[in-house]
Amino acid sequence: MSDPCRRALVISLHDVSPRTRPACARILGELVDLGARRVSLLVIPDHHRRGPFLADGEFCAWLVAKAGEGHEIVTHGYYHQRARRAGETALQKLTTRVYTADEGEFYDLDRETARELVARGNAELTGAGLEPHGFVAPAWLLSAEAEAALGELGMDYTTRLGTVSDLQTRRVWKSQSLVWSVRSGWRRAVSVAWNAALYRALCGNPLLRISIHPVDVAHPRVWRQIRKLVARALVDREPLTYHAWVTGQRALDLSPAPSS
Repeated sequence: MSDPCRRALVISLHDVSPRTRPACARILGELVDLGARRVSLLVIPDHHRRGPFLADGEFCAWLVAKAGEGHEIVTHGYYHQRARRAGETALQKLTTRVYTADEGEFYDLDRETARELVARGNAELTGAGLEPHGFVAPAWLLSAEAEAALGELGMDYTTRLGTVSDLQTRRVWKSQSLVWSVRSGWRRAVSVAWNAALYRALCGNPLLRISIHPVDVAHPRVWRQIRKLVARALVDREPLTYHAWVTGQRALDLSPAPSS
């Protein structure tokens, strides 16, 4: 049983789907070898509309096996894709096109659409024998209406780039996630420098988050840094999933105060 008072490391592996399974399997295997026995796996139900994960029996069996090993299955958007729209503002274009390459699916969704997509994704994961407790929007871009829909659906938690939110108690923890942008050489160089500095700045935070994407493993300098920081963090942090962290904090909040 995990100790909610101990410093924690949550590693999330984003964009898990049949399309990315080979890279995800390699990443997860190397993380486990480093000692990260529990990872939150963010699964896209229908990656870029190229076919639902349920159509791939081997992938479904792989997910079930990973869940059985202690990893967490998290609903990660539905299509992980946002269509461009006429009349978008400069800020909308910057956020959805430059920052996230047209993948900010839940950035400005209305409540009804968000609820329908999340409910569909959850149902498909449940139908595969999995149990999603959390939802993480692609690129962490989540509208207020979409977040409200998550609460209505009974989801336990969601995360943004700088926070983890318990949707049942409304408690929010500040914790900036380390994440790498690898779409160009200058982005990779900036990411490596930024994450080295961010790791040092977050050493005192009870929760450290490291977010990995399948493409990261294709860039040796980035992947070396990720492995190095994971190994360093595991020296004095317990590897937990997001769900374990959130439920552990709830238990800590409910525990009786020490007598004086």
